[in-house]
Amino acid sequence: MTSLLDSLRQYTTVVADTGDFEVMRTLRPTDATTNPSLILKAVQQDAYRPLLAETVQAHRGASTAELADRLLVAFGTRILGIVPGRVSTEVDARLSFDTRATIERARGLIALYEAAGVARERVLIKIASTWEGIQAARVLQSEGVRCNLTLLFSLPQAVACADAGVQLISPFVGRIYDWHKKSAGASWDEAARAGANDPGVQSVAGIYRYFKHFGIETEVMGASFRNSGQILALAGCDLLTISPELLKELAGTEGTVTAALAAEGGEVARIDADEVSFRTQLNEDAMASEKLAEGIRAFVADGRKLDALIEAQRG
Repeated sequence: MTSLLDSLRQYTTVVADTGDFEVMRTLRPTDATTNPSLILKAVQQDAYRPLLAETVQAHRGASTAELADRLLVAFGTRILGIVPGRVSTEVDARLSFDTRATIERARGLIALYEAAGVARERVLIKIASTWEGIQAARVLQSEGVRCNLTLLFSLPQAVACADAGVQLISPFVGRIYDWHKKSAGASWDEAARAGANDPGVQSVAGIYRYFKHFGIETEVMGASFRNSGQILALAGCDLLTISPELLKELAGTEGTVTAALAAEGGEVARIDADEVSFRTQLNEDAMASEKLAEGIRAFVADGRKLDALIEAQRG
């Protein structure tokens, strides 16, 4: 009998949202995504602590920022020895509102990958979907550096990314679900807001429909899932990046998946992608504004913790 995971692969490219090599070897995703939180979690495990030590030992004269990037690339390079597709590596979230610094940091990451013998086509540079981050991605894409715009919670963010010609966007599902559930409080009806009625699923489905309606080539990768029902409700999305726990659940469950997303359905109105429209629409969306800011703060905090581990290793 086919597992839900294998059935899902018929409609969607499966991506592992982890820094754990063994999960990738076992569950065979096509691509892999990482972020500061995932790398921080990995390097605190016995299996991956030597990678931190090796990186610091080999580049003792480097700054903490350079060592952090070298560590990210060390993880990414090893991941690419396991998955057949691409790996996403994130620019320091502390640069989320600095276009120029984001561009320079991304160029540095690509240079490190190429020095390690990895073609840039196999790397996606992850950048937060702020206005400044999107404009950095516009420049990087023009240089042949493919970008994955993350911390994306709204259609205006997605449209601005498409206007910048980014390779891929990662609209979040679970964090949108979290916000609406918390906002609803005691009135939240879990059963009524499940599957296609989940607010996070609806957001990604709307972005997917908008992109397909207007022939936008930017790939849509649903991310940040809280349960397998959200994943199955987005079967047919270009890609889905899934945590090890949910990958294992899908792999261990027999069943058949059917495509859930439709490229057409209802009126689709084009929205503007200029800076004023972007900032105005994002500001009017309390959920997207709050979750974007919260996400950046969380990644910054984990970036600082990773810096501390690097400094401690340096001794």
